[in-house]
Amino acid sequence: MSLKATTLNNLEIAILEPRGSIIGGDETDEMKQKAKDFLDQGNRKLVLDLTHVTYLNSSGIGAVVSIHTAYVKAEGKIKVCGLGKGVQNVFVITSLMRVIDVEETRDEAVKNFQTA
Repeated sequence: MSLKATTLNNLEIAILEPRGSIIGGDETDEMKQKAKDFLDQGNRKLVLDLTHVTYLNSSGIGAVVSIHTAYVKAEGKIKVCGLGKGVQNVFVITSLMRVIDVEETRDEAVKNFQTA
């Protein structure tokens, strides 16, 4: 997995874009650490763009839940977007769709943050 991290509007909205599989290990730790770094810098709106994620196992689910929990505790919000069929099935089966805001695209996630 590789990870791209960007921000919009002077850190108002942070975007994490992992690629490949989220299956635990150093890459998953890097994703959680980058989300923590954004929180430490004052960010409270995170978009987790999973467009290029091909597989998500229980460790990956744990990482997403961990990031979501950290943002909620800090009075922030997280939106997930770009779910492919396999990843979407995992979100449905684990009921993450009920807990985490899911948008079709990154543009929709950003737009809905800006109108909230």
